[in-house]
Amino acid sequence: MSESIDTNGHAAGPDAAAHPAPSRPAPIATATRAAAGERHRSVTELSIGEYLIRRLGDYGIRHVFGVPGDYVLHFYDMLAHSPLELVNCTREDCVGYAADAYARINGIGSLCVTYGVGGLSVVNAVAGAFAEKSPVVVISGAPGLRERGERGERPLLHHCVRDWSTQREVFEKICAACVELTDADTAFRDIDRLLDLAARSKRPVYIELPRDMVDVVPESIRPSACPRVRSDPEALAEAVREAAERIAEAEAPVIIAGVELHRFGLQADVIALAEASQIAVASTIMGKSVVSEVHPLYIGLYGGGMGREEVTRFVESSDCRILLGTLMTDIDLGIFTAKLDPWRTIHATSEGLQISHHHYHGVLLEDFIRGLAAARPKAKPRVLPPGPAVARGPFRLEPDAPLTISRLVRRLDESLDDRTVVVADIGDALFATSELVIRGQTEYVSPAYYTSMGFGVPAALGAAVARPDLRVILVAGDGAFQMTGMELSTLVARKLPVVVIVLDNAGYGTERLLQDGTFNDINVWAYERLPEVLGGGTGHVARTEGEFDRALSLALSDPPGLHLIRACLPRDDFSNTLQRLARKLQTRV
Repeated sequence: MSESIDTNGHAAGPDAAAHPAPSRPAPIATATRAAAGERHRSVTELSIGEYLIRRLGDYGIRHVFGVPGDYVLHFYDMLAHSPLELVNCTREDCVGYAADAYARINGIGSLCVTYGVGGLSVVNAVAGAFAEKSPVVVISGAPGLRERGERGERPLLHHCVRDWSTQREVFEKICAACVELTDADTAFRDIDRLLDLAARSKRPVYIELPRDMVDVVPESIRPSACPRVRSDPEALAEAVREAAERIAEAEAPVIIAGVELHRFGLQADVIALAEASQIAVASTIMGKSVVSEVHPLYIGLYGGGMGREEVTRFVESSDCRILLGTLMTDIDLGIFTAKLDPWRTIHATSEGLQISHHHYHGVLLEDFIRGLAAARPKAKPRVLPPGPAVARGPFRLEPDAPLTISRLVRRLDESLDDRTVVVADIGDALFATSELVIRGQTEYVSPAYYTSMGFGVPAALGAAVARPDLRVILVAGDGAFQMTGMELSTLVARKLPVVVIVLDNAGYGTERLLQDGTFNDINVWAYERLPEVLGGGTGHVARTEGEFDRALSLALSDPPGLHLIRACLPRDDFSNTLQRLARKLQTRV
């Protein structure tokens, strides 16, 4: 559900005269306060811009991704002089992807852009964050209230589309809530409300800041009263009791771990449940790395026709499937090749709880999982399929063999550890890297539901900024890379040690499998020369397994450096996962 209000609590319309005047207006040219964000200053001394910055920091945001523009330039300068660090990107869609990836790893993220050309350019990235429950705080500048004209007038200010509210109305569809900070007396309260909602709902929120409101210090502050949601104790107790009984009575229960376990920080709770009850755990592709994939109870990815056959059989033969934080998307269900009967399913998400055909209301996901773990229902002993680390078997390099995507991923797998974050763009980069064995929790980032190509390079930036202590490895197809690959420039400028692997098959490989045609072919770049063009990093070309092995080994042994590996692949080469899915789909055509 999305709501859009101005700071008086009613719908913000196109008529600028309907907005109350600022309490203590300050000219745009007022010098930025050098002490912005200093913790010792009283809230009553802070301007709207300073208060927003302070509250971002309170929620654990340490970086703000953005592109400066005139309607947000003064607030941007305030950010630059604050404890938060600005990360300038090459373009606004990259800003959105970077902030999304940062939020997935850090827990919440933020971006700052100008009005119109900036805000509307991040819409697609923010839509993806909404779809995949990534809490990004979108901050957009806007024309000042005083420059919008008197009633009946509408000066044609640059970057504007139709009405002053047009941009906000677009974001209403893809954010949990939107607000335009036009009333100083309620601005602090609305900032608190939106940040609380982002943190609780794990969805983006939108804050529009007119440029002549940045320095306004409210004369009075209305305290916020953010709601505290709790489970209905009776509904919770009954739901836990029914679920525990079903698990204890089942012959073959299995947990299917989904992406919400990561978003709500419930990974350890699910492991506690699995270990207490000795229940096997599979994950969806969106939930990949929610559970360490070397855990003895982890059996692999479940995705209908995409998964390993033994995992698919194990899950679909279960008489009690426990879906925790799992979104029932077509990708997670292997383009609907999955077979999950509702009457044998316990399905708990942040938005609802269903046990067979029983619906429980007022039960929080975290309370249900923790309550079920505390109940310790005992699963019957069952032989588990081998985990992915065992099933893959030993790897032996064939140095002179032409490189293929499956062998590339298999070699990459040998170098992963619990200090590595894998970022995968869309296409066979996603399907192939789903075969990797991720050692740590939540060290795999990909938009596996919204599937927006071009996510990869800016997402690698966001991941590297969020966790500078970890090594980020990006796998991107050449088509996706060409969309946002110039964000490498920011990686170079910030000296971030990311390893970028470009799968070069001269086109959109996944789409060739669906509908081949010359429209899937793209111009081939000399990707390995880009570090030279951008002034930093090292480029490599790999056509054989031996060349890829040497390039990857060199990249991983050079901690401070950016490395780009151009992996030259056959035009008709596809990952094992994609081939399994294609075979399954062919039986349905």
